[in-house]
Amino acid sequence: MGWLGLGRSASGISHVILPQKSSDDVLDLIGTTNARQHNNAFINLKQRLIRYLDGATVDFHDKLDLSKATAFQKLVWQAAQTIPHGQTKSYGWIAAQIGKPNAAKAVGQALGRNPIPILIPCHRVIAGGGKLGGFFCGLDIKKLLLEIENKDI
Repeated sequence: MGWLGLGRSASGISHVILPQKSSDDVLDLIGTTNARQHNNAFINLKQRLIRYLDGATVDFHDKLDLSKATAFQKLVWQAAQTIPHGQTKSYGWIAAQIGKPNAAKAVGQALGRNPIPILIPCHRVIAGGGKLGGFFCGLDIKKLLLEIENKDI
């Protein structure tokens, strides 16, 4: 897949950088040259991400830093976290879950701003009718993540 990156704050995991061509590209996106010094902080998460990418069902119950999110984004992301591994739900389903049944488009926008993909599994949210919808890292990555979870799309 390429190079992945993890970022954290004092409050928890703050972002996951999905596949990049090089470690330098990841560091540019993380925005710090000190990232390499903190590799040990992520050993357990790194191991679980590797198992996930190898096709295992993995629980990601890590403490997340959502301090930069709006209240609406937090609701959307929390609803996305309830979608089980290997299943998909629609943007409309998320909207209904958070009590805003006419907000499917806003749900998509909130998911597009998710800084912690995989741990907040926005890739499991698809458009009505079973179409993939969008994904900020590209539909190829979304499809790959769903295939890893043995979900035929």
